[in-house]
Amino acid sequence: MKFRRKPSSEEISGFLDQGTSLTGELQFSGTLRLDGNFHGTIHSGDILVIGEHADIHADIQCSEIEIHGRVFGNLDAKRRIEIYPTGHVRGDVHSPVLVINAGGMFDGKSRMSEEKPAKEETTASSDRPRALEKGAGETH
Repeated sequence: MKFRRKPSSEEISGFLDQGTSLTGELQFSGTLRLDGNFHGTIHSGDILVIGEHADIHADIQCSEIEIHGRVFGNLDAKRRIEIYPTGHVRGDVHSPVLVINAGGMFDGKSRMSEEKPAKEETTASSDRPRALEKGAGETH
C-alpha cells in the first residue's frame, strides 16, 4: 500500500481570497491559504499555502510553506518548503527540506540544515569497555 502526503491545501483553516490586499504582521495557527496580495511579515508554527494568484512581499517563518504563487522575501521553515510548478520565489530560503517541482522558479540562496536530533540515551553496552562486550576477545 502506498501512502501519499495529503496536500496541505485540503485542510484549510483560514483563507484570504484573490482580490484581497493586506499590509502588516500576520500571525496564525492551523493552515492558512493566501490567494491575494500581502506585504509585511508572516509568523506561524503551522502551515502556509501561497495560492496560485497570490503576490506576497514578506519575510516568512512557518513550519511548512507551499508556494503556488509569487513570493518576494526570505523564507524560513522548520520542516519543509515546496515550490510548485506555478510557484516563484525571489529571496533566501532556510529549511531542512526544499522541494522545487519542474516549472517552479527560485532566485536566491538556500540553506538546508537538519533540526537538532533529540538527545539519544546511552546504552549500558556503550559505556562498557570493548573487551567486556559479548563476544569481544572470545575465540571459537
